[in-house]
Amino acid sequence: MPDLREFVLVAPVLLFSFVAHEYAHARTALWQGDDTAYLLGRVTLNPLPHIDPWMTILFPAILWMLSSAAGMPFTFGGAKPVPVVPRKYRKYVQGDLIVSSAGVITNLLLALVCSAIFVALSLLAGVAPGLSDGLAILQRMMMWGIWLNLVLCFFNLMPIPPLDGSHLLYHALPPAWGARYRAIGQFGYLPLMAVLLLLRPVTQFFLAPAFWGMTLLFRLLQGYGIGTTWNSFQG
Repeated sequence: MPDLREFVLVAPVLLFSFVAHEYAHARTALWQGDDTAYLLGRVTLNPLPHIDPWMTILFPAILWMLSSAAGMPFTFGGAKPVPVVPRKYRKYVQGDLIVSSAGVITNLLLALVCSAIFVALSLLAGVAPGLSDGLAILQRMMMWGIWLNLVLCFFNLMPIPPLDGSHLLYHALPPAWGARYRAIGQFGYLPLMAVLLLLRPVTQFFLAPAFWGMTLLFRLLQGYGIGTTWNSFQG
């Protein structure tokens, strides 16, 4: 069951990426004066407070299995959103911008960290060739880490409530327009799902930087793959 084995590699990377994203929101909200997430135990890298049973575990697993059966394995999900009370920020606009951008910045940094670890694993294999098989598996996890974090970064920048990008756009709009725009958030994830299902070119447009970034990092890392790690991931 090769796809199941692949999911075993993807799942911990995806979970950590979700958790780091929400932790960044919770931590920066506390720095900006909002202790809501802190009081709920969300300023932690412990995954348990951040897990939503459906969106974090069941939905990604089901989607992976169904898409794998169709020959095109992929997955999608999310952690439990961090609750914030923007009026508690010491400076409302500045605080909202900082907290909203913290998650995507964290995912971008994680993609770079995974790239650095990929190289380090290659160097380690050079001095300890007996560990090459295990290090190759870890490299594959890092490749997934790069891709998933780039996708999470740019996906969350889509200006559709409740994604982080909607907060950034809100403050750029005139007050009256901004109020109407933010009101879309009352429909929860329905507007986002509508865009994903009915306006695929819009999604592709916002994810284009993720594909570009992955292509660039692939070129930079190409010479550091251990064994068949590189070719198998490309395939």
